[in-house]
Amino acid sequence: MSVTFKDGVGAADGKAAVSEVAKAYGDPEVQTRDEYAQSAAGGIDMMLTLVYALLALAVLIALLGIANTLTLAVHERTRELGLLRAVGQTRGQLRAMVRWESVLVAAFGTTGGLALGGFLGWVLVKASDGASDSAFAFALPPAQLAVVALVGLAAGALAGLRPARRAARLDVLRAIAAE
Repeated sequence: MSVTFKDGVGAADGKAAVSEVAKAYGDPEVQTRDEYAQSAAGGIDMMLTLVYALLALAVLIALLGIANTLTLAVHERTRELGLLRAVGQTRGQLRAMVRWESVLVAAFGTTGGLALGGFLGWVLVKASDGASDSAFAFALPPAQLAVVALVGLAAGALAGLRPARRAARLDVLRAIAAE
């Protein structure tokens, strides 16, 4: 229940008066508008922390997936990688090629995730906006999205380190002879 104070009554004086009256009705907690907003946001903050923890877990799983996929790709393309080395590609160039492949995979995943997340956020805001008079506004936070994109690219580069090192260590003659 909300109470509107008469003109000239401050928040502290009004809260004290309402608290005095509320004692007769089981002494409920009396809050100002700002206190109520903070208590309502507390539950949202806890849920947001849970979502971030799940996001971190999903990123870890994605990194393992990228690393495993690239490891399999290096194994499958042993002959091709050996041929590239035989025609003059250096170990450093081969490592860079595999790392860039990892970054590209991560970039596509990050872009898709950001696009899908933005769309689902917009849908949720529109769905919750139904009966109210535009109480919620949809806004994408560009700084946070840029940080997520950069972290996604850096994580992709990190996931490609081990497969790139393995590809660079291939013996050229054995790689060409592999079937």
